[in-house]
Order: sequence, then C-alpha cells, then structure tokens
Amino acid sequence: MKAFFIGLLFGALLLGAGLWYYGQTHGHSGSVADDLKGAARDTKNFVADKMASLNLSTDNIKDEMSRLGHVIRDKAHAAGKTIADDTADARITAAIKAKILADSALSVIKISVTTTDGRVTLSGTASSPENIRKAIQLAWDTDGVTEVVSTLQVKE
Repeated sequence: MKAFFIGLLFGALLLGAGLWYYGQTHGHSGSVADDLKGAARDTKNFVADKMASLNLSTDNIKDEMSRLGHVIRDKAHAAGKTIADDTADARITAAIKAKILADSALSVIKISVTTTDGRVTLSGTASSPENIRKAIQLAWDTDGVTEVVSTLQVKE
C-alpha cells in the first residue's frame, strides 16, 4: 500500500510538472491542461471515495486486525489493486495527452483520450490519415497500453 501511495504521489508530481511545462510553452494547451487537471481530480476523488467505502479508518483497522488479522490485508489488497488499476489508467491517459501535445502536428487537433483497463480509445478529428497513424503510434508506445481503439475521423 505504501508503494501505491508513493507511486500516486510521483504520478501527481509528474502530472504537475507536465502541466507547468506545457502551460508555459504552449499557449493553446489550456484545454488539454484542463483535461489533465480533471483526470487528476477524478483520480483523487475516486481514491478518497474508495477508501471511505471500505471503512478503512484507524479504529476499523485496529478492530479488524485484533479480531481477524488476515481479513484487513485481503481487503486492502483488493482495494489496492482496484485503485492501482484506475491510477494506471489515469497515468496512461495523461502520458498520451502529453505526447500528443508535444507533437506539433497533433497538438493543434482536438483528440480525446480515454483509458479503461489499459485499453485506450482515441476519438475526435485529424487533418490526415498520417496524423491518425501518429496518434495511434504515440498511444501504442505508452507503457501499460494493451490495446488502442481509434475512432478518429479525417476532417479537412
């Protein structure tokens, strides 16, 4: 669980650094920065909601540890896996959006990125089939991606 929170903190720092960098160097990155902030906020809210729904207060942990010992570890493991999966999806989405923003040909295009269980969906419009290929390749080359689905359409 400690490793998860360290990873979550590192991801938040990485996200903040990316937002700061792209906010300083790209005037058109406001909507992407808002998307990334929204993803970070949603992840934070999900973690808080999940921890609350599992009754993981200090008193509950002490009580269950004294009575059952292993059950709290089982619950924490299951919750940690779910939270880690959702955090990984948010990290993947943020990484892909940052890569798209860094590519001058793609950064001017409105591409929506969503990730569920490592499956990335790209939607929106692109100016050419070449830009669709680039977006798919950027997504595919991101750690944790298991599948890329593109519904991007060429709009001239």
